[in-house]
Amino acid sequence: MLSILIEDREKYMIYTCGSVGQSDSLKSFVEESMGIRSEMNRYDIVFMGHLGTGEIVPFQGSPFVERGGPAFFGPIAASCLTKKVATVTRIAEKETGLLEPLKTAGVDLYVQPVETVQYRVVFPTANVDERQVFRLSGGGHFCIDDVPPIEPCLIHLGGLSFHEFSLDFMRTLKARGFRLSVDMCSFVNQVDDQTGLVHLEDVPEKKDILRIVDFVKLDVMEAKALTGTDVLKDQADILEDWGSGETIITRSDGALARNKGKTVFARFTNRSVKGRMGRGDTVMGSYLARRLDHSVEDSLRFAVALTSIKMESAGPFTGSIKDVIERMDESSP
Repeated sequence: MLSILIEDREKYMIYTCGSVGQSDSLKSFVEESMGIRSEMNRYDIVFMGHLGTGEIVPFQGSPFVERGGPAFFGPIAASCLTKKVATVTRIAEKETGLLEPLKTAGVDLYVQPVETVQYRVVFPTANVDERQVFRLSGGGHFCIDDVPPIEPCLIHLGGLSFHEFSLDFMRTLKARGFRLSVDMCSFVNQVDDQTGLVHLEDVPEKKDILRIVDFVKLDVMEAKALTGTDVLKDQADILEDWGSGETIITRSDGALARNKGKTVFARFTNRSVKGRMGRGDTVMGSYLARRLDHSVEDSLRFAVALTSIKMESAGPFTGSIKDVIERMDESSP
C-alpha cells in the first residue's frame, strides 16, 4: 500500500517510508487515506543539502557516473541503525529516480524541485585524498523557510554545491533548538567562475562556525586549508582550540575523532577503493547515528567499519548492522 505524506503542496515533493507522492495529483488519495498532518514531524537526524550527479574519473580507470552528496550517502549510512532519518534536498523533477536508494533505505524525503547539481571529479594520482572537482551546473543557498515542519533535532548541513548555508541560517537553527552538525566542505570549497574548478580556501568566519556547531566534519585537505598544517592530530587540536566541540577528520587510511581533549583514530580496512566517492559522508552519517547512544570511540569504530565495507563497491552502503559488527570484530586488536 502506498504511504504518502504531504506537508506543503507549494514547496515540497514528500516521500515517506519508501513511497512516492506528488502533491496535486495525489491530493484526494492523501486526504482520504491519512489526512494532511499539521503537527511537527519528529526525527533523530535530518540531513540537508543538494543531491547531484557527477562523472568520476579514477586514476588509471574508466570514467563512470555516480549520484551523490552528503544528503545522499549520509542518511543511507545512518538508516541502518534504528533511527528515524530524513533528508531535505533539491533535485530536478525529471531526476527523481536519484531518490530510489534513499527511499529503499526508509529515509523520509523533503524534495524541492530545482536544477540538480552536476559535477566532475578527477583523481590524478593513486592518492585518493587528491582530487580535482569541477562544478558544472546547479546549486544555490538554503534559507530558514526551506526547513520543513520538523521538531528540533540533530541536523547535519552538508553542501554539495557551495555557499549552501550561511552563518545567519545556522544561528537561526540554533536559536530554534536544533543541534548542529556541519560539513566544512560547504565553506572551504570555492569555485572558479570561468573553469568551474573547485579550490580550497580558508574561511574568515571559521571560528564563529565552530563555536555554534556540535559536530564538524572535514577531510584532511580541508582541515589543512583551515589550519595550515597537514598533521592530523595537530589539525584536531587547533580546531578544538578554536571552539569545535566534536571533530571528525577523514583521511585515506582512516578517520580521527576529537572530543574534550581526547583523540581517537580508527583505520579503514577496505580491500579496494571502487567506492571512494562518498567516503567522508558515509563516515559522518553512520557516526552521527551511532553517536546518539554510544561513545566517541565506539561510534568512530562503527563508522569506519561501515565505510570500509561501502568503499569496496560503488554507490552507497547496502550492508547490514551484522556486517558492520563483524568488520569491527575483525579489526579489533
